[in-house]
Amino acid sequence: MTEPALELALPAALPLPAAPGEAAPPLTRAAVLELLPDGLEHRLRDRMHLAELRRHASGWRGRLALALALIGPGVLVMLGDNDAGGVVTYAQTGATYGLGVFLPMMLLLGLVAYVVQEMTVRLGAVTRRGHAELIWMRYGAFWGWFSLIDLLVANVLTLMTEFVGIRLGGQALGLPAWLTVPAALGFITYALVGLRYWTWERISLFVAALNLVFVPLALLVHPDWHAVARSFAGHGWVVPGGFLSLTFLILVSANIGTTIAPWQLFFQQSCVVDKGLLPQDIKAGRRDLMLGVAGMVLVALALIVLAAQTLKGAGGAHALDAGVVLQALRARLGDGMMALFALGLMEAGLIAAIVITASSAWAVGEAFGIERSINAAPRQALGFYLPAIVGTALAAAVVMIPGLDLGFLNLSVQVVATVFMPAAMLFLLMLLNDRELMGVHVNSAARNAVSIAIMLALIACNGLYGVAALFPHAFGGPG
Repeated sequence: MTEPALELALPAALPLPAAPGEAAPPLTRAAVLELLPDGLEHRLRDRMHLAELRRHASGWRGRLALALALIGPGVLVMLGDNDAGGVVTYAQTGATYGLGVFLPMMLLLGLVAYVVQEMTVRLGAVTRRGHAELIWMRYGAFWGWFSLIDLLVANVLTLMTEFVGIRLGGQALGLPAWLTVPAALGFITYALVGLRYWTWERISLFVAALNLVFVPLALLVHPDWHAVARSFAGHGWVVPGGFLSLTFLILVSANIGTTIAPWQLFFQQSCVVDKGLLPQDIKAGRRDLMLGVAGMVLVALALIVLAAQTLKGAGGAHALDAGVVLQALRARLGDGMMALFALGLMEAGLIAAIVITASSAWAVGEAFGIERSINAAPRQALGFYLPAIVGTALAAAVVMIPGLDLGFLNLSVQVVATVFMPAAMLFLLMLLNDRELMGVHVNSAARNAVSIAIMLALIACNGLYGVAALFPHAFGGPG
């Protein structure tokens, strides 16, 4: 029996077999749940909690309670997307180009992120299957392995930038790397293995909300609001070297890579499934995603404004790593502002590492048809938890190596995400156009047109970046 069917088959009280001639005492639904395996019990409790909220969602209080309960996947995926690498990328962008073309570009990238991630909400709610599972099921082992290896490689590389942010943020606060990096790894491991889904999600949402610390930081530097407004009107778009220079194309690719990345597709769809969203929850899932996109764009704008106001001339795009950013903030704004930025950097690395590790676990579990829920007890789902924890531990170990070029590592990882994204989007589009899977929720012609335009734009961006990297003077400007 499938989980949705089993959930519906559990009324408030069920008959308990009794001796002949005796009345059967009622067996409560709670008692039935206690007879189930631990992971299935937790998962069904979550689903029945949502079902109960749906049944009482007629008044405004009921609707609000359901809406708050359904918040999670969209906020986590988008604020997790404002990771430590993203924080540094936005700082590199603002320090290099100031208040210009990248501010309005963030609004466009927010729209792109919504279009892409909304498809994962529908796909997960309708099919009740994760992204990796659907690829293996519909396209076979070859493409399943292809997508899984792409994801895991990109995840380990991205996790390196998260631990770099945690390490450097801690060092700025006087905490040694041997303390902060293992402590973060321990917390990430405990959150995934030691908590069940509902608690894991609520704690992750609390950590994610701390991402907004960068907004008051930007306000405290008293930015030139007139210049900010002019940038949205198309004024002040000064790009030294031109729009086809290598530096500009690297930062465009990096900003795209920190806005949409393959792990986000796998994470949000699996999160929707593990949480128990149904087709009737798609609208709520969209609102959740809108809230996450708004938070992501707000933080990105704040970081670019902050860097443009305080870090101009602090270093080139390649040289401006998290350590340089923190030193420049200390020199120009004092220890207090630097400490707030350092805390935000550590938070950004931590929330991203939490959700990326979960995306690896879900993808491996789905690919191999093993237990694939955060509700599963560790002893029942070693194959689900262990590969993700090993990958995260590997990334943590690498960033402890002295002498890493952190600025180059950060930009390279974001660009790699952009390079991997067109293939990931192609699978997503094919699944969303599979009428057998999606039924009435299949992609419309307009959604397909917008999605294909995004995919072609990614390919064009990758191509231009490749030409500019191989032939720095091909477009007539300095690299």
